[in-house]
Amino acid sequence: MDGAGWPLTETHRAENPKGAGMSQFDFDRQADRRRSDSVKWGAYAEEVIPLWVADMDFPAPPPVVEALHRRVDHGIFGYSMRPLALAETVVERLDRLYGWKVAAEAVTFLPGVVPGFNLAARALAKPGGELLIQTPVYPPFLTVAAHAGMSRRVNALQEKGGSSWEIDFESLASSLGNRTACLLLCNPHNPVGRVFRQDELSTLAELCLGRGIPVISDEIHCDLVFRGHSHIPFASLAPEVERATITLMAPSKTFNIPGLECAFALIPDPQLRHRFEEARAGLVPKANLLGCAAALAAYRDAQPWLAAALDYLEANRNIVFDFCRTRMPEITLAMPEGTYLAWLDCRRAGLNMDPAAFFLQRGRVALSDGPSFGPGGDGFVRLNFGCPRSLLAEALERMSAALNRNTQ
Repeated sequence: MDGAGWPLTETHRAENPKGAGMSQFDFDRQADRRRSDSVKWGAYAEEVIPLWVADMDFPAPPPVVEALHRRVDHGIFGYSMRPLALAETVVERLDRLYGWKVAAEAVTFLPGVVPGFNLAARALAKPGGELLIQTPVYPPFLTVAAHAGMSRRVNALQEKGGSSWEIDFESLASSLGNRTACLLLCNPHNPVGRVFRQDELSTLAELCLGRGIPVISDEIHCDLVFRGHSHIPFASLAPEVERATITLMAPSKTFNIPGLECAFALIPDPQLRHRFEEARAGLVPKANLLGCAAALAAYRDAQPWLAAALDYLEANRNIVFDFCRTRMPEITLAMPEGTYLAWLDCRRAGLNMDPAAFFLQRGRVALSDGPSFGPGGDGFVRLNFGCPRSLLAEALERMSAALNRNTQ
């Protein structure tokens, strides 16, 4: 199967080469989010630095804010039609970035990716069926099978010497069987930061399609890919893969607008799309009116912001990696290829408690708890480096100091 993916990172930077336009956007400014109904900043005491939930601390791109002002100034917020302009923009973008040609009717709007993959699982469920996931993985994946009335089957990712995470294809092949209703894929992967290569995705497709197993592909982090790596939509591998895949994307992580509730499923196969729509009937609404306005502005006009944000995030990623290597050698990190999340291995740190609890209590830094990501998460924490660099530096210093006190 021939992949249709282009080097996403370079495509995203094409209109804004490295360094160009960085002065336009102040990613270093620390906004006060504690009095903004923020889940990230409201969950802990004021002295705690929150680097847990996948929510960046950067203001949304100026074109997005301006589009929202224009829509709010209109003053009427009645029932909305299908956002055709947004659907056409999504179609154009998929073709431009990946060479993946999708018809506008294949774009189905949703309030979020999580409702999307839960709906997809319901649409694909079968009596006595199993849903297969690869852990450690984004916590909402862990409950999808139960929500759809199925059993959950886990195929654990393999850690390769602390430097990478790989799909265990031998184990996967033995896990796929007559009871497997679907596989739920996370790519780019949260929390390990992998951007799966074309050969990996092709092998995965061959295993699933050979057994008639459809795939639900969560690709919400597809725009957040670093140099040297390319995102390839799973469905773009080949027509037969496309017919058996429900793809989920959103501008929410990319442009830091998750609270506006706009996402979309890409379902080119009409029969599969009909099953999906039947599963959502009366349960899940369309995307939010303001979210659609924000998404259209983001995809049309916020490319320079995204290119600058990718540069900033890549530098933050390197800071975390180098800090672990030089200042916290007892903590290891496989270099993230995408996302703004670092999956820190604390198993050699000699802690007398769960790592997330340790850093919260001893360092006043809130991180995501490894066990919440399912089997394989014990001894790990997830750190969100999508924040101003000064805040990241202070959090890392606190973590280092806590580790040093622990060894004294």
